Amino acid sequence: MSVLAVPRRALSWVRWYVTELTGENAYARYRERAEREDPGAKVLSRREFEKWRTDRKYADPTAHHGCC
Repeated sequence: MSVLAVPRRALSWVRWYVTELTGENAYARYRERAEREDPGAKVLSRREFEKWRTDRKYADPTAHHGCC
């Protein structure tokens, strides 16, 4: 194992953790799942996906989303 392997692996893990925590990987997971389930189906663009995700998040008026 090289001297740089351990820090590189640690940075890779930190990057993965941060992207999972912030939801940045949500679109990549969506694309993978959509293409696997139905290879011929239309896949939403990143912008369409984020709009759909936001609309879905705020669709429930009784849920509190970090405010008040």
